[in-house]
Amino acid sequence: MGDVAVGARSGHEGPEGQPERPDDAAAPAVEDGSGSGSGSEDGAASTGRAERNPKSSKQRSFWKELPILIGIALVLALIIKTFLVQAFSIPSDSMQNTLQQGDRVLVDKLTPWFGSEPERGEVVVFHDPDNWLAGEPTANPNALQTFLSWIGLMPSAEEKDLIKRVIGVGGDTVQCKGTGPLTVNGKALNEDAYVYAGNTPCSQDEDGGQFKVKVPEGMIWVMGDHRQNSRDSRYNQADKHHGMVPVNEVVGRAIVKAWPINRWGTLPVPDTFDQPGLNDKAAAAVNSPGAVALVGAVPLVLVRRKRKASKDA
Repeated sequence: MGDVAVGARSGHEGPEGQPERPDDAAAPAVEDGSGSGSGSEDGAASTGRAERNPKSSKQRSFWKELPILIGIALVLALIIKTFLVQAFSIPSDSMQNTLQQGDRVLVDKLTPWFGSEPERGEVVVFHDPDNWLAGEPTANPNALQTFLSWIGLMPSAEEKDLIKRVIGVGGDTVQCKGTGPLTVNGKALNEDAYVYAGNTPCSQDEDGGQFKVKVPEGMIWVMGDHRQNSRDSRYNQADKHHGMVPVNEVVGRAIVKAWPINRWGTLPVPDTFDQPGLNDKAAAAVNSPGAVALVGAVPLVLVRRKRKASKDA
C-alpha cells in the first residue's frame, strides 16, 4: 500500500498529482518564453545582418568580376575581328556611288579561312599589293582610337588597305577599248548599276585606261566604281604584280554598309556578272593568235604520228 501512495503523489495516476503537472510545465514555459524572446531579438538582428551581407557581398563580387567581364569582352572582340568580321572606313571617292567617303563597311573574314576566293563583281578589301597608296595622306589616330581599332570596335586607321570591285579572276581576259564597254572573256559588262553616273566604263588615256590583260591564277584584277577617279589595277601595271592583286592579300569581302545608318544596305554581286558565257575562258583563249596556232598544230602532229606508225608497220 505504501508503494501505491507514493506512486499517487508522484503524479502518474492519482488525482493529487494532477495540479503539479501544470506547475511543472509552466516553469519551463516561462523560461522558454523569455529565452525565445531574447532569441527572437537576436534572430532579428542576425537576420538583419544576413540581409545586409548578401547585398554588400554582391556589390563586392560585381566589382571584382567586372575586370574579368571586360577582359572576356575584349578577347571576343579581338577574335571576331581576326576571324569573323571587321569594320573598315572608306577613305576616298573611288567607289562612288556604291560607297561614299566616310562610310563604314563590314568585311567577311570567315569564308577565306575555308578556302573561298574572291569572285567577279564582289567588293573586296585587300592589303596594298605594292605601294599603291604612295602619296596618300596618313591618318594620325589617338591612343584610344588605336586601341579600339586594334580590337575591331573601330575601323582601322593605320592599316594600308584598299577597297575595289573584282572584275577579273585567275584565267580571265579583261579588256578596255575606247570608252567601253569593259569586256571579260569577250563578254561586254553592263555596268550602269554601279559605275558612277557620268563616267564611262573605260578611260581614254595612255596611263592605263586602255588595256588587255590575262589574269594569272591566284590573282585578281580590280577596278573602282568611280572609273575616272580610281587608282586601281589599270594604273599600277608597272608594279611587281603588273596591276594584279594576289588572292592571299585579300582581307575579305565587304558585305554590308553599316554606317551611317541612313545608308545601311548589303553589297550584292551585280547581275551583269551572272550572264551566260562569262565563265567560258577556253573560248576566250582560242581567240588569241597563240591559241589558234596551237589548235591548228594538233591535226598536223596526229597526221605525222599516223604516217610514222604505217611506215614502221
